[in-house]
Amino acid sequence: MEKITILVVDDEERMRRLVADFLTKKGYAVMEASDGEEAVDLFMEHRDIALIILDVMMPRMDGWTAVKEIRQYSAVPIIMLTAKSGEHDELMGFDLGVDEYVTKPFSPKVLVARVEAILRRTTGEAGADLLEAGLIKVDKAAHTVFVGQESIDLSFKEFELLVYFMENKGIALSREMILNHVWNYDYFGDARTIDTHVKKLRSKLGEAGNAIKTIWGMGYRFEE
Repeated sequence: MEKITILVVDDEERMRRLVADFLTKKGYAVMEASDGEEAVDLFMEHRDIALIILDVMMPRMDGWTAVKEIRQYSAVPIIMLTAKSGEHDELMGFDLGVDEYVTKPFSPKVLVARVEAILRRTTGEAGADLLEAGLIKVDKAAHTVFVGQESIDLSFKEFELLVYFMENKGIALSREMILNHVWNYDYFGDARTIDTHVKKLRSKLGEAGNAIKTIWGMGYRFEE
């Protein structure tokens, strides 16, 4: 069975080796880059990369710019590493399409657990599940979304969020429930993480996004 490839990007060689060693022990193939420019070049050359772990502060091209470049071509899952813990930085990352946000210092074992959680949902057996609600059609196996005849390009987290909403039509979902199911780990950040993703998801779905109703003070409910 071919190994899943992960790209680790950090200008600190010690940090790259630490993360790479833990991932290698779990059976993943690891590629390394020392800055954002090298990361973008590697990703464009090796499009079979399944996930990117990306530092923010790097020479030549920082992590934010690298995410913008990659998101023009791919919705590959991205985990952002940063020494900053400010709310603005975190929300900026999610707004750019980052899927997870990990603040240094961190436990390599926890980072690997988050990698595995994402990859289980992107490379695992998804079946041929088809979801449909109004004009929205989702193929979980093909990882595609259509509104009417128009194909909609969603990030990994936006896709997971939409699937969770559609699989729980008519049910009031608290922000805590959404974090636990979509992010798949105990998240202690600001609940506005969800609000940011919902805002972008609604925008991309156009008028069909009106199916996502806000329940003030609690969370959201998806209605046909």
